[in-house]
Amino acid sequence: MTPRRYFYLFLGTLTLLRLFFIAQPELTPDESYYYLWSERMDVCYYSKGPGVAAALWLGTHLFGVNEFGIRFLSPLLSLGTTLLMFSLARRLYGESVGIWTGIMINVVPIFNVGSLLMTIDPLSIFFWTAALYTFWLALEKSPQFSRWWPLTGALIGMGFVCKYTNAMELLSILLLLLFTRKYRRELQRRGFYLMLAAFIPFTLPPVIWNAQHDWITLAHLSARGGLQKAFHLDFPGFLEFIAQHFGVYSPLIFGGMLVALWWAFPLAHNHFKPRFLLAFTLPLWGLYLWLSLKQSGEANWTAPAMISLAVLSVALWHEAARLSLWKRRFAIAALVVGAGMSLLTLDLDLIRRAGIPLSYNLDPSKRLRGWRTSAESLENARVGFESKLGQPVFLIGSSYGVAADLAFYLNDKRKEGEGHPAIYIPESQAIENQFSFWPRYDELIDLREHARTLLKKNDGPEQAQRFAPLQSALAALPVPTATGDEADQHWHNFVRALIAVAPDLPIDEYASKEGGVSLFAGRSALYITDRAEEHAPSSIKSGFEKVEMISCIDQVRRGLPLRQWRIFACSNYRGAQL
Repeated sequence: MTPRRYFYLFLGTLTLLRLFFIAQPELTPDESYYYLWSERMDVCYYSKGPGVAAALWLGTHLFGVNEFGIRFLSPLLSLGTTLLMFSLARRLYGESVGIWTGIMINVVPIFNVGSLLMTIDPLSIFFWTAALYTFWLALEKSPQFSRWWPLTGALIGMGFVCKYTNAMELLSILLLLLFTRKYRRELQRRGFYLMLAAFIPFTLPPVIWNAQHDWITLAHLSARGGLQKAFHLDFPGFLEFIAQHFGVYSPLIFGGMLVALWWAFPLAHNHFKPRFLLAFTLPLWGLYLWLSLKQSGEANWTAPAMISLAVLSVALWHEAARLSLWKRRFAIAALVVGAGMSLLTLDLDLIRRAGIPLSYNLDPSKRLRGWRTSAESLENARVGFESKLGQPVFLIGSSYGVAADLAFYLNDKRKEGEGHPAIYIPESQAIENQFSFWPRYDELIDLREHARTLLKKNDGPEQAQRFAPLQSALAALPVPTATGDEADQHWHNFVRALIAVAPDLPIDEYASKEGGVSLFAGRSALYITDRAEEHAPSSIKSGFEKVEMISCIDQVRRGLPLRQWRIFACSNYRGAQL
């Protein structure tokens, strides 16, 4: 067989192994969180566009609500990204460089993790790579117009609705055209502007949604990047950011990339190919390096920029290895070490099976462990507490990740109403994540809206007689601002009819029509946290009449502590005192 056929066989086998493996580990908190998004499809979300929610919606509708359905697209996106990188590297530097590029990217630990978990990164990197490739094809046709220009804009837009970072490709394209005399006139041709026109429609959902929600995403991204802080040099944070890259890309591979970056600078002055690849590396890299001087970031933020740097690195090391024995040995060692680190990253139980008691605090795969048994323990605690209390309780998780992952693995999800999550997060005046936009236990509802919801849910013929008085009373209500004895009488009639069909509502017949009513008033809850806190947070303590810890569960796996859960009984909800 030819080298290309062996390469395709390698990719096919690897993809099948990944498709088999994705059903095995439990979901990470982020995956469960994004699944909640897909249950509530919207044009945009608190921190990101609708791309990841749409991907999970498709996977779960094809294969069901399970680990395989949620992750189904991830190995396929990884395969697509590899093939695009192979095609780009082959066009720039030949088939051998293309094959080694495909091999190298598949031994990088962070890429392997992204090939198995379904978060925003596999989507972002796929569309970034696809746009990188089509833009090169557009330049190959220059000065003639080609369909690759608007397709590039659309691909950048698709990446943008998955992760806003993908818009940086437009800056890379602009800088490349400006600093390349041969292609500078493209800024005056229709291809460039059709590319922008194809991108713009993808910005509309986030713009419209944020305009309706006080531009909350901008505030979130600003806080995440430390833009709200006055500039001060955080040198330890900067070193931590760099060190993360050596860890997630493996030390020899990332070190080789930095060396290739050094080699490429003088070449880029006179050679277009390295300049092209650097143009899609340096702007994003430079942005996050600058931000890390103020506040350490996450290594996956720069992942799209590593695509072009990977192609460039393989090309330069491929030539260097041909001329130098020690460089060839270094390149081979880098690939071997990267593959070994990828295996360990995916399953650090390999070390534990060898008799080394590696703490789970040092294990990044801890996020994939123990959620199903944790949910079982929580359900047992809930059943025991409810049997003593004599009434059902609702659940509150200490963070969005805890709430999302435990909720996914609960057998009895017991949602309190349409759109409600199975587990809430603590009430807060601050908007911190997507939970703030879903029904909450601390929100006040309008009784008229609640009545309309009940009527909508009970509109069958078997319910007609029972709900007819409520229907009539609601129809007879005057406008909310109406006053006088007749208006008050209509309101009291409505409230009595509402209580008749919903006697558990925390209201009496004299409930005011001004303001709202809490459906959770007087109810009890369980607060669950994996944090080492002996007392519940103030938002919990101020919202309930009594809060006490009733259980502390040590979760052990392979003889080692995995995490510790604390469960607090929260009695008589009354609303946080502001």
